[in-house]
Amino acid sequence: MSLEQDFLNELVDAIKNDRLTLPTLPEVALKIRDAVSDPEVNASTLASVIGQDAALAARIMKVANSPLLRGAVTVDNLQLAITRMGINFVRNLATGLAMEQMFQATHDAVDKRLRRSWEHSIEVASISHVLASHFTKLKPDQATLAGLVHEIGILPILTLAEDNPQILEKEAVLDKIISRLHGKVGQAIMKAWEFPEELMGVPLGCTNFTRNSGPVADYVDVVTVAKIQSYTSENTPFPDLDISTVPAFEKLGLAGEVDVHEVDELAEEVEEAKQALA
Repeated sequence: MSLEQDFLNELVDAIKNDRLTLPTLPEVALKIRDAVSDPEVNASTLASVIGQDAALAARIMKVANSPLLRGAVTVDNLQLAITRMGINFVRNLATGLAMEQMFQATHDAVDKRLRRSWEHSIEVASISHVLASHFTKLKPDQATLAGLVHEIGILPILTLAEDNPQILEKEAVLDKIISRLHGKVGQAIMKAWEFPEELMGVPLGCTNFTRNSGPVADYVDVVTVAKIQSYTSENTPFPDLDISTVPAFEKLGLAGEVDVHEVDELAEEVEEAKQALA
């Protein structure tokens, strides 16, 4: 049996029998979730929790003062930043941003793949934010989080690959395995992390281009469109995809030829979101 088939069998068996080691949410994200679950939580309390992670606190401040939020006055402390954005917005943003630390590895080949995936996730999250803002009644911050986690299933697959260095040398094979299974693994992670039900189907559903869950767009639809639009015609992994057949575009009220990168106002907002998240 080939090396590739051995690795694939090992991965599929680990998924089926719940033996795949799933990542845990970063500690700061768990603390923020716990704090926000308290009905008495306020900006001051949440600021003290986020303030324990200086890097995350600085990034929350950066977003609060970014063109993305169109604030007229610069905020100079975390409590004011949280007040500007709102508790739930901060929870989603902090959860998403805290995950960047997970997209790193000591093995060079794995680290390169993870960083590339994170950069792609920021692109998809930025487009998702803009699509949700302009074409749906969904929450832009929730759509942003959905974009940031849509490839989370890559993590345990690459962790397993680290123990099989020969498979890392076969990039095309590994790409194929990741493409085939990361959605299912991602869904398992989202379930383990007890993410909201409306986000649970994002990792698996965003590449199911025939998916049609009903007449109203949901977060899976937003990430589906964002993912397709995150690529150019030259680098798309879906060169044969007929966008007019993808229900998600219709549900967002978008004709296939409407690309956020080609509408000046939307392209500017996508870039602002990327700058805020990066």
